[in-house]
Amino acid sequence: MNLAAGTNETLAHTSNVLIYSAMAVYLLAFFASILEWIFGSRSKVGRTAQAAGAVAASAAAPAVAVRKGGSTAVLERPEVVTRAASGSRDVPDGPGAAGGSEKGDIWGRISVSFIVLAFLIHVGGVLTRALSVRRAPWGNMYEFSITFSAVAVAVFLGLMLAKKNVRWLTLPLTLTVLLDLGLATTVLYTASDQLVPALHSYWLWIHVSTAIFCGAAFYVAAVATILYLFRDHYEAKIAAGGTPGKFAQSVLSRLPAAASLDKFSYRINAAIFPLWTFTIIAGAIWAGDAWGRYWGWDPKETWSFITWVAYAMYLHARATAGWKGRKAAYLALLAFACWLFNYYGVNIFVTGKHSYAGV
Repeated sequence: MNLAAGTNETLAHTSNVLIYSAMAVYLLAFFASILEWIFGSRSKVGRTAQAAGAVAASAAAPAVAVRKGGSTAVLERPEVVTRAASGSRDVPDGPGAAGGSEKGDIWGRISVSFIVLAFLIHVGGVLTRALSVRRAPWGNMYEFSITFSAVAVAVFLGLMLAKKNVRWLTLPLTLTVLLDLGLATTVLYTASDQLVPALHSYWLWIHVSTAIFCGAAFYVAAVATILYLFRDHYEAKIAAGGTPGKFAQSVLSRLPAAASLDKFSYRINAAIFPLWTFTIIAGAIWAGDAWGRYWGWDPKETWSFITWVAYAMYLHARATAGWKGRKAAYLALLAFACWLFNYYGVNIFVTGKHSYAGV
């Protein structure tokens, strides 16, 4: 028994070391990503692409020749701005954080390489934590947090492997992961321990794992939605004949077009919504096995349902005339805010049957 306890303690210590090591490498990735943006802002290629995008956004339609009497008059065709389903304009994507510069691209690749290395160390920390407790590594908020951030990085790397244009995510992703792991290791840390009997079920693997994956995907979509709002405002200002500020010209001009960002976030939310529905159903089935009732309006259950309703409203808004573009984006952010409160707010500030998981 003492030998087993010593082994578990060693594994728990190893897990902590790996998590802190992953944080150090994520920090290197964060700095490398900043350098990518810095060198990209100095790129002549980036400025040229920005100017081309501005011209594409504000260019007038070709003139129309009208014959009047014996002469021909040339009239300007009224400009018609055709907005896509997302509420954005027909504007090409920006050149990316590297701005088309070789030096910026090198730092971008270095950042991604650091993220891959940090992810492998991070996963090692999660797995050794699981070995130390001999169960799924998401029995409390600390374990949920370190697993959640690992899955968020996995989603990003999966999109990279699928050849999607998501390198603009490196800076917000590394910053968020560092904040999440920092909070987990300082405020939410809980020593390795066994679960209460009610949690000893195979539904722990099914229900909580899907909740973590849904949250990670919702997070990626939320970042894209926030950037969409900034980029959409930038494009609207150019289309109206205005001059964006230095920040917009340097940073926002290199992002994907508003239409691309909006489509990206919508597709993720739409794809994950059925899985979030399954997560709630799986939780209800587990509650029936553990507590003898499927639904009792526990705070966690209530906010899971509120989150489901918020995302359903967003998806419905996307299909409703007059609620596309920015209005739908605000709903998407509201839905993700509900998911965040469901995790942090309910677990920390609200007492319910899920409170025994502790922090």
